[in-house]
Amino acid sequence: MNMDSARSVVLQTLTQATSQDTAVLKPAEEQLRQWETQPGFYSVLLTIFNNHMLDVNVRWLAVLYFKNGIDRYWRRVAPHALSEEEKTSLRAGLITNFNEPVNQIATQIAVLIAKVARLDCPRQWPELIPILLESVKGQDGLQQHRALLTFYHVTKTLASKRLAQDRRLFQDLASGIYSFACSLWSHHTDCFLQQIYARDEAAALGSLERTLLSLKVLRKLTKGFHIFLFFLTKKYKIGADSTCREKLEKTIILYTKVLLDFLECHPCAFIPLIQRSLEFAVSYVFTPAGEGVTFERFIVQCMNLIKMIVKNAAYKPAKNIDDSKPESLEAHRIKTAFFTHPTLTEIGRRLVSHYFLLTEEELAMWEEDPESFGNTWQHFELKICTEVLFLDIFHNYSQTLTPVLLEMHFTIFTLNIHHRYFSIIWLIGQWIPVKFKSDLRPILYKVILNLMQDPDLVVKQFLPYLESIFGLLFQLLQQVTECDTKMQVLHVISCVIERVNIQIRPYVGCLVQYLPLLWKQSEEHNMLRCAILTTLIHLVQGLGAESKNLYPFLLPVIQLSTDVHQPPHVYLLEDGLELWLVTLENSPAITPELLRLFQNMSALLEMSSENLRTCFQIVNAYLYLSASDFLQNYAESLCRSFCDLLKDITNEGQVQVLKVVEIALKVSPILGAHMFQSLLPAVFRGIVDGERYPVVMSTYLGIMGRVMLQNSSFFSSLLGQMASESSQEMDQLLGSVIEMWVDRMDNITQPERRKLSSLALLSLLPSDNNVIQDKFCGIINVSVEALHDIMTEDSETGTLKDCMLMSHFEEPKLSDDEEPPTEQDKRKKLLALEDPVHSVSLQQYVYEKLKAQQALLGDQGFGVLMESVDTELVRQLQEFLQVT
Repeated sequence: MNMDSARSVVLQTLTQATSQDTAVLKPAEEQLRQWETQPGFYSVLLTIFNNHMLDVNVRWLAVLYFKNGIDRYWRRVAPHALSEEEKTSLRAGLITNFNEPVNQIATQIAVLIAKVARLDCPRQWPELIPILLESVKGQDGLQQHRALLTFYHVTKTLASKRLAQDRRLFQDLASGIYSFACSLWSHHTDCFLQQIYARDEAAALGSLERTLLSLKVLRKLTKGFHIFLFFLTKKYKIGADSTCREKLEKTIILYTKVLLDFLECHPCAFIPLIQRSLEFAVSYVFTPAGEGVTFERFIVQCMNLIKMIVKNAAYKPAKNIDDSKPESLEAHRIKTAFFTHPTLTEIGRRLVSHYFLLTEEELAMWEEDPESFGNTWQHFELKICTEVLFLDIFHNYSQTLTPVLLEMHFTIFTLNIHHRYFSIIWLIGQWIPVKFKSDLRPILYKVILNLMQDPDLVVKQFLPYLESIFGLLFQLLQQVTECDTKMQVLHVISCVIERVNIQIRPYVGCLVQYLPLLWKQSEEHNMLRCAILTTLIHLVQGLGAESKNLYPFLLPVIQLSTDVHQPPHVYLLEDGLELWLVTLENSPAITPELLRLFQNMSALLEMSSENLRTCFQIVNAYLYLSASDFLQNYAESLCRSFCDLLKDITNEGQVQVLKVVEIALKVSPILGAHMFQSLLPAVFRGIVDGERYPVVMSTYLGIMGRVMLQNSSFFSSLLGQMASESSQEMDQLLGSVIEMWVDRMDNITQPERRKLSSLALLSLLPSDNNVIQDKFCGIINVSVEALHDIMTEDSETGTLKDCMLMSHFEEPKLSDDEEPPTEQDKRKKLLALEDPVHSVSLQQYVYEKLKAQQALLGDQGFGVLMESVDTELVRQLQEFLQVT
């Protein structure tokens, strides 16, 4: 088929594809889809969308198919890739003329040229940039605009490339055309100013459009090229009804974006502009110079400029002034000279007294619907920007601003004028963690309690965390109806409970009765339910063991939140797991209902999500709470889940799984070993093979140490099983285990595990087994190392003692800022009293084992055995055992 006939067929199909009749549309779309991979198809599309006589919709569709084809078939490695010959022809055809009359099509053509440029410029398409520059210089207005539009999209696309080689190429390009782009922008700006002065708005609008495009090009080039850039700002009053007004505001905003980009990308090159930029921004935002001239988006950009200069790390000297870079010292000098006491005072005052104020419209909205007001601020971006700028300036210049703000705050509070100053509460909330003297607190408490008596709901949402207002907070929680407001109040209540901890107990009765009703009412509001879960977490922590009274409500909430088969779990799972954990940690005893919750865990472990760590903590909590009940009910399924997890999990994840097994063995040595016996061969093999990851190896040895020391019969049967599987003698395999253990002791960093290793290896004594006697020196070496770790001098007697021994359980004496121990903390302490690591004196154990070995072998045999030990090691051992 020749080119003309192909064009005719494609044109007819494209026309059908623009039809509203699906019977015509669908077959046409399918046909076009089939042609996408046919040679010559994109050449036909090019001739169609370049023909200005054809229907606009058909041409538009042809451009879209061409653009999509670039994404799919232009790369050399793509399936059905276009031939190099066709691509060469297409590149040439795309830049033969820049006279597209339809704006939308012109934009799409510019975008698709940029897509090709991203892949081919400059290597396969070196002529693109020169042709664009030549076209931009032309006198024809339409051609100049279309070329400039294309120039912008090409520079934008090339600037976005991230590979080092591509960035170097772009910097080379930028350096070559930057001065031209500057002169182009300057030319169009001058034309615009002359035309607007002559009141030729039609011509001015065209020049402003070109100014905007050339400035966009400059902005992209600035990101890739270090160059001095600034502009002189002049004021031209243009009426609000002018056709140029909107375009001019966009241009002004783009000016500020260029500055911000330059500051962000090249802070050192920006240093000469700091003084002018601060003068410019502060003048327009914080002095009368900006009145009647500025607009909101411009103010936001100016505030961002000030903020970036104030907090830029490159503009601050090093802690040691001698280590500072010269440019940093220069920037710091300029900032210090600019931010004088009067300037900072004026900025601080105007931020609080002008930008923090609510407008009359906002006040009316507040009065009409106080609960939803915070979500409907008309000037949200400006309010947020004001808050951020205030915090940054206050952080850097607090000594100057503190007395100014104190005076303003307490003047306002004394008059109780707060309707337009509700952000003052926010300011104090931000200020308190930084600098707030304790002798000022009574005044603050009094002021805020006064505000709490006010019926104004918005003020009530900005509360400090005071026990004395808990009742008022609860009343507020019942009064408000909006979900967002309830969430805010619940957040404050949670903070109060968290802060005062167990002291909250006398005050929570009303809340405990109300939460089930609120939970039921919030069935369709998952975010509110998340807030309730957070409140429950802090409530359980505050109630401690008394939280068992909440179980009729609490446990069904946990059940729903952690059931992956229930749709709400998507929102509630993370908080639900945290609530489950604190409930277990604070539970005084296991209950059937609490045990039944664990049925949700298998599915959670299968998810292998970011919540795995919390899931492991929950398993541990069950082990501490009631190991026998828990293991008998769930160990089989848990072991199955762990085996699956260990097949595809990171080293850190493996450690978390193995720690659970280790705790099970610590809490219940006999039952734990039996229940997790299918996991232990892998642990054994890991030790023998010399697991390379130190933390995993350390955990392996901790597990095997528990089995060897506290369940020796199981260790013997495991040794036999492993010897049979590997076709080795048991003694030979035992020797390999001991040798690797001694060799990898440095992998074990925790003193508890180091002592456990020593106890475990010593438990093999006394023995007349040749392998154990052959490894005797290593066992003594491990024991002496452990003694060095744990033996400390008794301050009263001056003798050495095992610092890990615990003789009895003591309730800790807590300071005011310390939290009381949870029920789980108490369980851990009681368990430690029975743990050999904390109940057996290593010093005494070593002595008894050596005496038993001496009795078995006799003095002569024992003497020969001791001769295998390094003399320095023997000397240290004797010192520890106080043997001469």
